[in-house]
Amino acid sequence: MKFEIVKKLEEELEKLSRELRVELPKELQKAAAYGDLSENAEYDAAKQRKQFVESRISQLQKRISEITSINLKAIPQGKVGLGSRLLLSDLDSGDEIVYTFVFPEEVDPEKGKISLASPIGKSLMGKEEGDEVTVVTPKGRRNFEIMELKTYHDLYPDA
Repeated sequence: MKFEIVKKLEEELEKLSRELRVELPKELQKAAAYGDLSENAEYDAAKQRKQFVESRISQLQKRISEITSINLKAIPQGKVGLGSRLLLSDLDSGDEIVYTFVFPEEVDPEKGKISLASPIGKSLMGKEEGDEVTVVTPKGRRNFEIMELKTYHDLYPDA
Protein backbone atom coordinates (compact mmCIF):
# COMPACT_ATOMS: atom_id res chain seq x y z
CA MET A 1 0.00 0.00 0.00
CA LYS A 2 1.19 3.49 -0.79
CA PHE A 3 0.45 6.24 1.70
CA GLU A 4 -1.49 9.18 0.21
CA ILE A 5 1.24 11.57 1.34
CA VAL A 6 3.79 9.71 -0.80
CA LYS A 7 1.68 10.39 -3.90
CA LYS A 8 1.56 14.10 -3.06
CA LEU A 9 5.29 14.26 -2.39
CA GLU A 10 6.01 12.40 -5.65
CA GLU A 11 3.84 14.88 -7.57
CA GLU A 12 5.77 17.79 -6.08
CA LEU A 13 9.05 16.01 -6.83
CA GLU A 14 8.05 15.47 -10.47
CA LYS A 15 6.99 19.12 -10.87
CA LEU A 16 10.25 20.41 -9.39
CA SER A 17 12.35 17.95 -11.39
CA ARG A 18 10.73 19.20 -14.58
CA GLU A 19 11.38 22.79 -13.52
CA LEU A 20 15.03 21.94 -12.85
CA ARG A 21 15.51 20.10 -16.16
CA VAL A 22 13.44 22.27 -18.51
CA GLU A 23 12.43 25.68 -17.21
CA LEU A 24 15.39 26.81 -15.11
CA PRO A 25 18.05 26.18 -17.79
CA LYS A 26 16.01 28.37 -20.15
CA GLU A 27 15.71 31.11 -17.51
CA LEU A 28 19.44 30.98 -16.77
CA GLN A 29 20.30 31.11 -20.46
CA LYS A 30 17.91 34.01 -21.06
CA ALA A 31 19.26 35.94 -18.05
CA ALA A 32 22.87 35.29 -19.07
CA ALA A 33 22.12 36.79 -22.47
CA TYR A 34 21.54 40.16 -20.76
CA GLY A 35 25.29 40.46 -20.32
CA ASP A 36 27.35 41.29 -17.21
CA LEU A 37 26.54 38.52 -14.71
CA SER A 38 27.99 40.43 -11.76
CA GLU A 39 25.07 42.90 -11.80
CA ASN A 40 22.37 40.74 -13.34
CA ALA A 41 19.37 40.46 -10.99
CA GLU A 42 17.51 38.04 -13.28
CA TYR A 43 20.50 35.70 -13.39
CA ASP A 44 20.94 35.87 -9.60
CA ALA A 45 17.23 35.15 -9.07
CA ALA A 46 17.33 32.17 -11.44
CA LYS A 47 20.44 30.80 -9.69
CA GLN A 48 18.79 31.19 -6.28
CA ARG A 49 15.65 29.45 -7.54
CA LYS A 50 17.79 26.62 -8.94
CA GLN A 51 19.51 26.17 -5.57
CA PHE A 52 16.16 26.15 -3.78
CA VAL A 53 14.69 23.60 -6.21
CA GLU A 54 17.74 21.33 -5.89
CA SER A 55 17.52 21.49 -2.10
CA ARG A 56 13.78 20.79 -2.07
CA ILE A 57 14.22 17.85 -4.47
CA SER A 58 16.80 16.38 -2.10
CA GLN A 59 14.44 16.84 0.88
CA LEU A 60 11.55 15.23 -1.00
CA GLN A 61 13.64 12.25 -2.09
CA LYS A 62 14.80 11.70 1.49
CA ARG A 63 11.29 12.00 2.93
CA ILE A 64 9.78 9.66 0.32
CA SER A 65 12.50 7.14 1.12
CA GLU A 66 11.81 7.44 4.86
CA ILE A 67 8.08 6.97 4.46
CA THR A 68 8.28 4.08 1.98
CA SER A 69 10.76 2.24 4.21
CA ILE A 70 8.28 2.11 7.11
CA ASN A 71 7.60 -1.48 8.11
CA LEU A 72 3.81 -1.55 8.20
CA LYS A 73 3.85 -4.79 10.18
CA ALA A 74 5.68 -2.92 12.97
CA ILE A 75 2.73 -0.56 13.46
CA PRO A 76 1.09 -1.84 16.65
CA GLN A 77 -2.23 -3.67 16.50
CA GLY A 78 -4.73 -2.72 19.17
CA LYS A 79 -2.64 0.26 20.29
CA VAL A 80 -2.48 3.87 19.16
CA GLY A 81 0.12 4.39 16.43
CA LEU A 82 0.61 5.89 12.99
CA GLY A 83 -2.62 5.77 11.00
CA SER A 84 -4.85 5.18 14.02
CA ARG A 85 -8.26 6.84 14.21
CA LEU A 86 -9.62 7.42 17.70
CA LEU A 87 -12.91 8.48 19.17
CA LEU A 88 -12.10 10.26 22.41
CA SER A 89 -14.42 11.41 25.13
CA ASP A 90 -13.31 14.58 26.88
CA LEU A 91 -13.94 13.57 30.50
CA ASP A 92 -14.18 17.19 31.62
CA SER A 93 -16.65 18.53 29.04
CA GLY A 94 -18.29 15.35 27.80
CA ASP A 95 -17.49 16.28 24.20
CA GLU A 96 -16.47 13.60 21.74
CA ILE A 97 -13.53 14.19 19.42
CA VAL A 98 -12.18 12.15 16.52
CA TYR A 99 -8.45 12.23 15.81
CA THR A 100 -6.48 10.52 13.09
CA PHE A 101 -2.71 10.24 13.50
CA VAL A 102 -0.96 11.24 10.29
CA PHE A 103 2.47 12.18 8.96
CA PRO A 104 3.62 15.73 9.80
CA GLU A 105 3.02 16.81 6.19
CA GLU A 106 -0.66 15.89 6.51
CA VAL A 107 -1.46 17.61 9.81
CA ASP A 108 -4.74 19.52 9.71
CA PRO A 109 -6.12 20.13 13.22
CA GLU A 110 -9.37 21.51 11.79
CA LYS A 111 -10.03 18.07 10.28
CA GLY A 112 -8.78 16.16 13.33
CA LYS A 113 -5.56 15.09 11.61
CA ILE A 114 -2.74 15.35 14.11
CA SER A 115 0.83 14.15 14.46
CA LEU A 116 2.08 11.62 16.96
CA ALA A 117 4.72 14.25 17.80
CA SER A 118 2.02 16.63 19.11
CA PRO A 119 1.31 16.79 22.85
CA ILE A 120 -1.90 14.79 22.34
CA GLY A 121 -0.13 12.31 20.07
CA LYS A 122 2.70 11.74 22.54
CA SER A 123 0.23 11.15 25.37
CA LEU A 124 -1.91 8.71 23.38
CA MET A 125 0.89 6.75 21.67
CA GLY A 126 0.72 3.08 22.62
CA LYS A 127 -2.57 3.41 24.54
CA GLU A 128 -5.51 1.06 24.05
CA GLU A 129 -9.27 1.36 23.76
CA GLY A 130 -10.77 2.09 27.19
CA ASP A 131 -7.63 3.79 28.53
CA GLU A 132 -7.95 7.15 30.26
CA VAL A 133 -5.26 9.67 29.43
CA THR A 134 -4.32 13.09 30.78
CA VAL A 135 -2.86 15.34 28.12
CA VAL A 136 -0.95 18.54 28.84
CA THR A 137 -1.63 21.00 26.03
CA PRO A 138 -0.81 24.69 25.63
CA LYS A 139 -4.38 25.35 26.83
CA GLY A 140 -3.92 23.25 29.98
CA ARG A 141 -4.65 19.71 31.13
CA ARG A 142 -7.29 17.67 29.35
CA ASN A 143 -8.59 14.27 30.38
CA PHE A 144 -9.72 11.81 27.73
CA GLU A 145 -11.02 8.28 27.50
CA ILE A 146 -10.38 6.30 24.33
CA MET A 147 -13.90 5.21 23.39
CA GLU A 148 -13.00 3.61 20.08
CA LEU A 149 -9.69 2.77 18.43
CA LYS A 150 -9.23 1.79 14.81
CA THR A 151 -5.60 1.05 14.03
CA TYR A 152 -3.92 1.24 10.65
CA HIS A 153 -4.48 -2.52 10.35
CA ASP A 154 -8.23 -2.16 11.02
CA LEU A 155 -8.62 0.68 8.54
CA TYR A 156 -6.46 -0.89 5.79
CA PRO A 157 -6.69 -4.67 6.25
CA ASP A 158 -5.29 -5.42 2.79
CA ALA A 159 -2.16 -3.30 3.23
